[in-house]
Amino acid sequence: MSGLRSGLGRVSLLTLLASASLLSLPARAGLFEDEEARKAILDLRGRIQQSEEAQRQRAEQLNTQVQEQLGPLRRSLLDLNSQLDVLRSEIAKLRGQNEQLARELSETQRKVGDQTQALDSRLKPLEPQKISLDGREFQVDPEERRQYDAAMGLVRRGDFAEAAAAFASFNKRFPASGYGDSVRFWLGNAQYGKRDYKDAIATFKSFISANPSHPRAGEALLALANCQLELKDNKAARRSLEDLIKAYPGSDAAQAGKERLASLR
Repeated sequence: MSGLRSGLGRVSLLTLLASASLLSLPARAGLFEDEEARKAILDLRGRIQQSEEAQRQRAEQLNTQVQEQLGPLRRSLLDLNSQLDVLRSEIAKLRGQNEQLARELSETQRKVGDQTQALDSRLKPLEPQKISLDGREFQVDPEERRQYDAAMGLVRRGDFAEAAAAFASFNKRFPASGYGDSVRFWLGNAQYGKRDYKDAIATFKSFISANPSHPRAGEALLALANCQLELKDNKAARRSLEDLIKAYPGSDAAQAGKERLASLR
């Protein structure tokens, strides 16, 4: 019995050990899996740290490269800024010079304009002038006009002797003047006014002969007849008045000539 009990005991003990072994298998498997996980985590952490370190080193390298590249760029920018400052200064200086030149040019133009105007004012009296007289237009010099106007002024004032001298002098100085016909007509009137009838007759005859179509030809014929009457040459005066009425029948001079002719009969 004791042997049986002893055998049974060993069997039970073996059974218990076998059961314990079976019961401990899952626990050991769990311990194994945790260990593998820890190793995997540690390995992953190591790789992450290596990657981060590599990235840090790469970033430092890139930063160093960038700094090395930025250094010349900064210097270039500083040089450019310095050059820009110089250019701005030169532009400001040039702008100031341009403004000064513009003012000087404007002032010069004003002075030139004033001088030109002053010169024109001085030259204008010396330039030929267009004159319209007795239905004719012609050019005369300023001095030519001045002398003619002066002689006419003497006639209007009744200074016939001086007027005759002035017109005679004019004819000698300006023999081809456009005033020529008018000068001869008024010279005859001045001679008549100072009772120089013979010279007046000669002057009027010369005027009529050279300018039968002149607007004052009729007046000249009437003046010629008056001169002849003053010399008591009634026959010549009658002939001059008849020529006047015949040649210029519608003129005021012809009407006056008719009245004068009637008084001679």
